[in-house]
Amino acid sequence: MKIKFADRLNRVEEYYFSRKLKEIAVLRASGIDVINLGIGSPDLAPAPQVVDTLVTESRRPDTHAYQSYSGIPALREAFSVWYRKYFHVALSPENEILPLMGSKEGIMHLSMAFLNPGDEVLVPNPGYPAYAAVARLLGAQVHYYPLEEENHWLPDLKKLEASDLSKVKIMWVNYPNMPTGAKASFDLFEALVDFGKRNNILIVNDNPYGFILNDEPLSLLQVEGAKEVAMELNSLSKSHNMAGWRIGMLAGRPDYVQAVLQVKSNMDSGMFKPLQLAAAEALRLPDSWYGQLNAIYRKRREWAYKILEILQCNVNKEQVGMFVWAKIPAEYESSAQFSDEVLKQTAVFLTPGFIFGSAGERYVRLSLCTKELRLREAAKRVEKIMVKEGKV
Repeated sequence: MKIKFADRLNRVEEYYFSRKLKEIAVLRASGIDVINLGIGSPDLAPAPQVVDTLVTESRRPDTHAYQSYSGIPALREAFSVWYRKYFHVALSPENEILPLMGSKEGIMHLSMAFLNPGDEVLVPNPGYPAYAAVARLLGAQVHYYPLEEENHWLPDLKKLEASDLSKVKIMWVNYPNMPTGAKASFDLFEALVDFGKRNNILIVNDNPYGFILNDEPLSLLQVEGAKEVAMELNSLSKSHNMAGWRIGMLAGRPDYVQAVLQVKSNMDSGMFKPLQLAAAEALRLPDSWYGQLNAIYRKRREWAYKILEILQCNVNKEQVGMFVWAKIPAEYESSAQFSDEVLKQTAVFLTPGFIFGSAGERYVRLSLCTKELRLREAAKRVEKIMVKEGKV
């Protein structure tokens, strides 16, 4: 006897990295030293004062109770100051900011607050798989829009507007872009806001990579009148090395934020207060924090370029963020074949671009969340195999 699973599971698959990590674990258990350059989970530590705050506050007897669903005032105020300082965006800490247990949670909660079965969602191709997966779980229809290298991985809004958008409720955008590393511009954000207004579509920018190897952090909410049709997700995962802490935020107009809170309040019982106080401390770090972090990533990126160039991939060095996106050699049929071949021959894992959509089929993604010593070792391994095959 077996209880039948929910039909919605037929609409999604197990997350690719969940399956691949199991495969890598098996290889490592057999004695193979796999260098995983696939996943963007920062290997560096948060600032010492952030950890100190968590420890100190956790020792207090009065910080272990349930907390407000909307986060403590100190955290909302810290997010507000952070947005004003770096993005020049005024957000009311009272009703325009909602702390989240990671911004990935926000994708689900926001979708639940706005989507009905049969609604359509605009999802970038290539793009973060969670946008489409969440839509499908909720019975919404995914309407992919292409991002192409020839257009600098930016949406062609004119072409998109020529299609039927009558059922579209949400458009997901993600700049700085993952996986391509493309930067947004203020002009693009203005065009997106205008597009949302003309078509009555909520534009949501997922913005966790704005401070990684990017000299010009931008927010969609900088555009005048953006709050009418736009919201933004952000996170401390990448910018503050706090991925496992699960701390993010959603920003937007009060009634939109309240709608998401209505969903969220039925899903959890508030975030641990010491985590929130530590997050507020992280948001107060000086500019030098980002400078030091980027100095490390900049060195790593040079090794990432070297690895990919040895593999005869084509790399655009104008990209930003904590990944490097590269086009695979023409001799390979697919990104999966290329990735599997590199893993088999060198025990170095690169993420195949197909997992981000059909437009990523000819590309791979390399994460910078690996120490320089391991990147050097990866470079040695791929160079050795390429020399052996007479390709360098």
